[in-house]
Amino acid sequence: MFKPREVPESGHGGPPAEAAALTHALIHSPEPETAWPARIIALRDDWLYRLQSYDLAPDLAEDIGSRRWFRGLGTMLGLALCALSFWPDFTAITAPPAMPLDARQRDEFRSQTIAPLALGGDSGARMGLSALVVPLQSAPERALVQVTATLGQGDSFAHVLQRAGVSAGDAARVEGMVAGVVPLGDLLPGTQVDITLGRRDAAAQGRPLERIAFRARFDLNLAIERAPGGFVMKPRPIAVDTTPLRIRGTVGTSLYRSARAAGAPIEAIQQYLQVLDQHLSLDSAVEPGDTFDMVVAYKRSGSGEAQVGELLYAGVERGGRAQAQLLRWGSDGQFFEASGMGAQRTGLIMPVVGRITSSYGARRHPILGYTRMHAGIDFGAAYGSPIYAVGDGVVALAGWHGGHGNYVRLEHGGGFATGYAHMSRIAVGAGGRVRAGQVIGYVGSTGLSTGPHLHYELYRGGATVNPLSVRFTVNNQVDQKELAAFKARLATLKSVQPGAALVSLAPRQATIAMASGREIDKLGSD
Repeated sequence: MFKPREVPESGHGGPPAEAAALTHALIHSPEPETAWPARIIALRDDWLYRLQSYDLAPDLAEDIGSRRWFRGLGTMLGLALCALSFWPDFTAITAPPAMPLDARQRDEFRSQTIAPLALGGDSGARMGLSALVVPLQSAPERALVQVTATLGQGDSFAHVLQRAGVSAGDAARVEGMVAGVVPLGDLLPGTQVDITLGRRDAAAQGRPLERIAFRARFDLNLAIERAPGGFVMKPRPIAVDTTPLRIRGTVGTSLYRSARAAGAPIEAIQQYLQVLDQHLSLDSAVEPGDTFDMVVAYKRSGSGEAQVGELLYAGVERGGRAQAQLLRWGSDGQFFEASGMGAQRTGLIMPVVGRITSSYGARRHPILGYTRMHAGIDFGAAYGSPIYAVGDGVVALAGWHGGHGNYVRLEHGGGFATGYAHMSRIAVGAGGRVRAGQVIGYVGSTGLSTGPHLHYELYRGGATVNPLSVRFTVNNQVDQKELAAFKARLATLKSVQPGAALVSLAPRQATIAMASGREIDKLGSD
């Protein structure tokens, strides 16, 4: 309709030039009867001309940053927003099934699908419920009900039975019978009790107890059954072997990893390392290529269970020679060398876990209000903290001692003695013997005291001295009367074969079959 702008206009320009650009077909085409007014046609032509003059879709790779480039960017963004406005959503479109399903067919499909039980899923080819199914008005009860109850932390045995449905009277009688065989406090939390309940006479009554069975100890199973005359207990002992578990191996780059690779329990390895560290330096005394040797208390039952106990012996060998031989001995579980000597400690032995709040020397007394000699050291500690003996000795005094309040004095021999004052409670008696590290009392604030603390004194030749000026050497030793038994015990543990305790006591089927003989051999011998 219009000539391109690149073509030069003929004549003098203006509207006559534009009219000259009309084609021959347009000049000779007749105007329709309903032609628009000339003014509207001129306005339309003007706008079409303007639209053609604007380059709305230029190449965005050219003239970046110019007005023409931003105009093209606006066109692109507008088209993109227009396309996004017609973007479809992703909501599910509900559509009718391919075939109509009635309620009965739907139930049949549900019965054969795999679905969570909470949502009503089941399996098999059973038919779904329909109007033809009539619910039962009543059904016969099960003759016996078997349940398993678990003993919880701090739970009573009778309460466990009642929680499982046993009547209070039956639970009390059974608890009394069990207590006569095994202390109820020895029953471990987590013990499972198999309970069998019988038929009840009426729906409102509880079910009677018919039988219970559980493992009371590692070596004992207990069963209690109802008999015509009452309950009868049937203990079933379990064969238990207490042969200690001995584990030997060669130390590699890591003693811990080498022991784990040899099959030693983690608890036993931790005890082993702690014991060795108390008697020798692990950094220098144990090297790759050495042989570690440990013996652990071990129990194995005829039913196949095993129970690992505490460490009994810890040893280290180098080139066939013993570097350390440590045996647990005594009620306090201390370890002693093969010669009967224990760990030696030299230095200031702290009688309580705390900090020094007042030193030895003259000071102003906090209660009396004047300066006088402070004949010991005060340790600040929490009320009730344990107080330990700094060395072996004999209790010379244990009781009230004036301003010291509850007071204990120990005689250590060689003219040395120690005193412990202001205790809240005394744990030893006069005339008794104590060992280094033994608890002799607890921190308090008795006597002339402004708060809980320990007043600790050291005597030499009957006179007090600064406790920081004396270094104790604590050397535990097996009693001479027990030395022979100690060495015999050491020899017994060292004679245990490594791994001998790992053989199961439970009979194997192959062993039973061989003992009874093969049927084919019996036929051949006839």
